[in-house]
Amino acid sequence: MKILIIDDEKPIREVLSASLKDESYDVDVAQNGDEGLKKLAEFQPQICFLDIWMPGRDGIDILTEARQKFTQTEFIMISGHGTIETAVKSTKLGAYDFIEKPLSIDKIIITLNNLKNYLQEKDEKIALLNKLRKSLAIMGDAESLKQTKQLISRLAPTQSWCLLTGENGSGKCLVAQNIHYFSTRASQPFLEFNCASVAEELLEGELFGIEKNAFPGVDKARKGKLELCQGGTLYLEEIQELPVFVQMKLLKFMQEKKFTRYGGSEEISADVRVIASSTQDLNHLVKHGRFREDFYHRLNILPFHIASLREKISDIPTLVSFFSDSFARESGEAKKVFSEKAIEMMKQYSWPGNIRELKNFVERVYILTPSEYIDVHDIKFAGLEEANQAGNSITDSSMSNFRDARAQFEKDYLIQKIKENGGNISKTAEVIGLERSYLHRKIKSYGIEVV
Repeated sequence: MKILIIDDEKPIREVLSASLKDESYDVDVAQNGDEGLKKLAEFQPQICFLDIWMPGRDGIDILTEARQKFTQTEFIMISGHGTIETAVKSTKLGAYDFIEKPLSIDKIIITLNNLKNYLQEKDEKIALLNKLRKSLAIMGDAESLKQTKQLISRLAPTQSWCLLTGENGSGKCLVAQNIHYFSTRASQPFLEFNCASVAEELLEGELFGIEKNAFPGVDKARKGKLELCQGGTLYLEEIQELPVFVQMKLLKFMQEKKFTRYGGSEEISADVRVIASSTQDLNHLVKHGRFREDFYHRLNILPFHIASLREKISDIPTLVSFFSDSFARESGEAKKVFSEKAIEMMKQYSWPGNIRELKNFVERVYILTPSEYIDVHDIKFAGLEEANQAGNSITDSSMSNFRDARAQFEKDYLIQKIKENGGNISKTAEVIGLERSYLHRKIKSYGIEVV
């Protein structure tokens, strides 16, 4: 990390420079404001220590100009004659901190460590915000995606919990991320937790934490997702996998904003917004006693259903173009163009893995197609024809109703894809855009034998 020191006192420059170099920083110095501005342009430091009282142009004057020209640099003001008014003015102009002389190297190091953590968090949030906003902007031409954006804009400012429903791969996680990052909680944590990813008996501890000595081997308290997500948003995938007693405990937290750890009795307060999602019909589970009715109705205050890709095939051209742009940028290659016939063939496919499967497929076509023009034969070569044939293998006798037809298609499709990937479940899940745990459950429910 580069640090520039702008100070008219030579002893300050030398001592501070030597101390920072001992901490492995790349350091340069300037003895006045004008030289400092030149060094800011040439050296391009991430951090600048700037003295306020200097001959000629003072530090406040330099800070005012520098903050406009060098937006990627953070400034720490230093002064031997500091006042509260000066410190406040520096902060208003954009300085990160104000340190009085004589300088304490220990305090300097602590300030730098805090600033590095701040910069890292800032960079991560900016990167994710840009990614999310760009994805929504680019995909905005499709009518259903415009509706999704409108719903996000209505849900984001609220503090209410909400329920996202839709098939696996339909984009529920992306919607949850956008709700969080366009809300007042954007600067706080966003954590994801798949309720189907751990054994049922461990779910309470994962969510609410475990108290010290709750059972043998636990020699200190462990924080759960709710504590780790203080002030932010917790996204719970596959909420239907929570056992009833955990649903009850989560409902109590929803109402009181307090909870107890597993094995504990002390109530812990937490300010956390929960966004839940499910691939199943929770109302159906309520009727069969597998999901608490009161919990369902509290979650369902703000329902948000995300349609499957086969229900919005008009979005496919827009999505394909978006993914093409993304892969072209990542690979540094020219954007590849899909022919109208290729797009039409993709529209005929049912996409059981939804948007995630479409994204993976477009990436596969990009890798396998050497030319910049992608036609029907390229789509077939990438495996879409075989997938369609698997769908067409459903016989009339199996189509007693839509649910049976869909189940038969899914079974045939999974058998075909598992075969293509040599029985490798992890690879199959990645290729078709499903979670590995979810694919395992599908294999088990359909009685598919994996060799």
